[in-house]
Amino acid sequence: MGRVVAFQDIATAVEAERAAGRGIVLTNGCFDLLHVGHVRLLQRCRALGDVLVVGVNDDASVQRLKGPARPLVPAAERAEVLAALEAVDYVTVFEETTAERLAAAVRPEVYVKGADYAQPAASSQQPDSDPDGGAVDDDRLPEARVVRQTGGRVVLLPLTPGRSTSALVGRIAAGEHQVPNAGREGPVATAAGGATGAAPDGAAPGP
Repeated sequence: MGRVVAFQDIATAVEAERAAGRGIVLTNGCFDLLHVGHVRLLQRCRALGDVLVVGVNDDASVQRLKGPARPLVPAAERAEVLAALEAVDYVTVFEETTAERLAAAVRPEVYVKGADYAQPAASSQQPDSDPDGGAVDDDRLPEARVVRQTGGRVVLLPLTPGRSTSALVGRIAAGEHQVPNAGREGPVATAAGGATGAAPDGAAPGP
């Protein structure tokens, strides 16, 4: 379980971890309505180093990115929920729509984003890439340059298909009740200690 740290204190917290020989991984996003795609990405982030720092867009920057109807959950609560996850060590809230200032403060050894920030296949290749994610589109991910300048590398990880906050909001607004891929997402522990098919978004598994 992690903890929420004020932005002005995150550099000090990270430097203490680095001084102890721990490798720092950074990712960031809105994380509005946490879902299984978020959790899987964060678990993969944590596997790339010793300490995972998660930057959370504040409410004003989410509105600029997603529109006036978002966020659905305020930044303080989004940060608290993320900090409760086993994979996460530190959470901090930042004001900008892109994470250059955050990346400069944390100076991660590894910076992670989803594969939706990859360049189109026909574009020229950047030096930092992940075999699953593709080359980084620096125009849409300007913080990648900051990470490289401070000695880190950028990794793009594949996203979980069909799992996003925007998709959830759309389904709720449309009054949809069907659970996608129910019971087909792998085992999860039950209260009795056994396992059953995973139920996306907390729904009961299918047959």
